[in-house]
Amino acid sequence: MKNKGVAAIILAAGLGKRMKSDIPKALHPVAGRPMLFYPVEVVNNLGVKKTMVIVGHKADEVINKGIMPYAPTLHSAFVKQEPQLGTGHAVLCAEDALKDWKGNVLILSGDVPLITKETIQGLLNLHAKKKAAISFISTIVADPSGYGRVLRDDNNSVMRIVEHKDANIEEKAVNEINTGIYCVDARFLFSGLKKIKKENAQGEYYLPDLIEMAVVQGNKVTCLTHINPAEVMGINNRIELAEANRVMRRRINSELMLSGVTLLDADTAYIHSGVKIAGDTTIYPNVFLEGDTNIGSGCVIEEGCKIINSTIGSGSVIKSHSVIESSRIGKNVSIGPFARLRPDSLIEDGAKVGNFVEVKKSKLGKGTKANHLSYIGDAIIGKDVNIGAGTITCNYDGIKKHQTVIEDGAFIGSDTQLVAPVKVGKNAYIGSGSTITKNVPAGSLALSRAEQRVVEGWVKRKE
Repeated sequence: MKNKGVAAIILAAGLGKRMKSDIPKALHPVAGRPMLFYPVEVVNNLGVKKTMVIVGHKADEVINKGIMPYAPTLHSAFVKQEPQLGTGHAVLCAEDALKDWKGNVLILSGDVPLITKETIQGLLNLHAKKKAAISFISTIVADPSGYGRVLRDDNNSVMRIVEHKDANIEEKAVNEINTGIYCVDARFLFSGLKKIKKENAQGEYYLPDLIEMAVVQGNKVTCLTHINPAEVMGINNRIELAEANRVMRRRINSELMLSGVTLLDADTAYIHSGVKIAGDTTIYPNVFLEGDTNIGSGCVIEEGCKIINSTIGSGSVIKSHSVIESSRIGKNVSIGPFARLRPDSLIEDGAKVGNFVEVKKSKLGKGTKANHLSYIGDAIIGKDVNIGAGTITCNYDGIKKHQTVIEDGAFIGSDTQLVAPVKVGKNAYIGSGSTITKNVPAGSLALSRAEQRVVEGWVKRKE
């Protein structure tokens, strides 16, 4: 889908006072991505020729956290609005960047994250068909408080938009609102913006004033009234942010189910935008899948699990209440219940990490088992190794971290402490209850427990 005759401006300069936050409004997350990400993604998917993001409040933070982490798929130029004098002034700041632009300019808000490319394409098509000077999207809401009202004449033609603070009682009763999404002929846009005044309640240059200007000049104005207010809702407070997250979550989950993923309770599956899940995988209730996570086919993710920035191979089972972060899990692996995989862990095909086992920055080879109550940190463990219950890799000496190496086929008995740096050779055997401080050669038995002493009759003599 290409719209080479269209440039885009995305407004993301505002403070967002009603969010009551030190975080710029455009960076508040919706399904794991800053809300600014979504309109930028839409215009990129539409193939527009140029995209400019207008930044102002905490501009560097907005640029570095709102867009740059998602490069190179999202390409945008940035224009600073200093000071912030309203939406009209914000768009006018892009004039130099578009001084030679002869086509149309699409204007979106960075705080409208639920908008879809299909809706925007519909606006672009309507604008082109009607040969309008300016087109915009409206919607009908039960409570229009805080939004600009769309005022029409007796023939139902749009006359102007009045902001809530400037509206009289009769105008405030109107339920059709402006969504802040426009398509404007570039020549009319920038010439008109230089003529608008700031004689209003907020003392700002209002972009919607272009509507009345176009009507007065006899230019064509078209309006696309959206039947779904949720898609075009702006985010102004935490209540609206929560609603946007709910709508986006439902959208993500519906797409996943239609692609062949089973969600046992879609209302309690919290899956971030960008997470990939292959078909025939089953997701239990109260699961959180976040960041750059990729789950293969035929997996089972049981209730209460949290998986962040990780890859899960096909056929693997992540049992209840396990946490996996920035790790790679192979095929047909079993994790949990109540396991924790910290960053940089690699669990190869067929391995098992059982209940109350913690793994950190370690590799477990194919078929290796660590089933119970163990800590494995900074370790390289080969294939078909048995890690007994209560085994600990003592990797930290108070100053530095050290590595433990366990080669293929080794058997580590329960309640073993491996004091790193240490190496256990291939097929070696560590007796239960041992503290291993020296390397164990391949095929050897290592024991370090104290000799057991039995004193018969001791209890009776003590009495």
